[in-house]
Amino acid sequence: MSHAEAPPIIPQLGRLPAVGLEELTTEAALLTRVDRKYLVPSATARRILSTFNAEARVLEMDGARTFAYDSVYFDTPALDSYMLAAHGRRRRFKIRTRTYVDSAVSFLEVKTEGAREATVKERIPYEPCDRDRLTEEGLAYVRETLLAALGDVVFGPLEPVLSTRYDRTTLYLPESGSRATIDSEVTWQRPDGQPWILDNAVVVETKSGSAPGPLDRHLWAHGVRPCRISKFATGMAALHPELPANRWNQTLRRRMPLRPISQLPQS
Repeated sequence: MSHAEAPPIIPQLGRLPAVGLEELTTEAALLTRVDRKYLVPSATARRILSTFNAEARVLEMDGARTFAYDSVYFDTPALDSYMLAAHGRRRRFKIRTRTYVDSAVSFLEVKTEGAREATVKERIPYEPCDRDRLTEEGLAYVRETLLAALGDVVFGPLEPVLSTRYDRTTLYLPESGSRATIDSEVTWQRPDGQPWILDNAVVVETKSGSAPGPLDRHLWAHGVRPCRISKFATGMAALHPELPANRWNQTLRRRMPLRPISQLPQS
């Protein structure tokens, strides 16, 4: 699919003024960030954004406003990464490759949460052709990063357990110096399974200071509240019903309509 214009699912975004990546990074990157996530039916998102009157600009690069993301998550045979997150352990980690499909650029990322509840994400450039495996150099980087962040913790071998794909549009909200992302066409897939798509819904994530931003307040005014959703953990719980869903159970039961991508959507 072409990403030259805003996705049809949220047509209002195509009419907003643009912001470049350098300006967005400069103006909205220095906050002590609080991330709030929302799972919103597509029709509701269209309706709410059509009445959002605060100043907003859309990230645009080379004429495109929507960008395809591809991530592969790695875990041990015992699913240590998932289990640590499911049980809310403080010294947890997440390992993935992230590929910006339109620019064919990949990174290997290691995200940790240490004893002081400080979340740190570190990454190195990675070859797109290696996105679904850990090379020797990649594995050495993962071990070194985990050792520095978590200490001498021993985990089993790491293998790909889940891939996610989605189209992302990024908003800059000058009033609060914050940003928001809108992810559509979100899909999850196990290495040995078929892809599942988030049906007629988008994931909205706001990234602001401790105070809620204008988009948060607008969503709240329309009855949309934050929910617990993690593309890795919620996706794993959805595709592995035998796993403890714990913190994502309510999201999975009440708000997350999934269908196999081989099925046609209802007309």
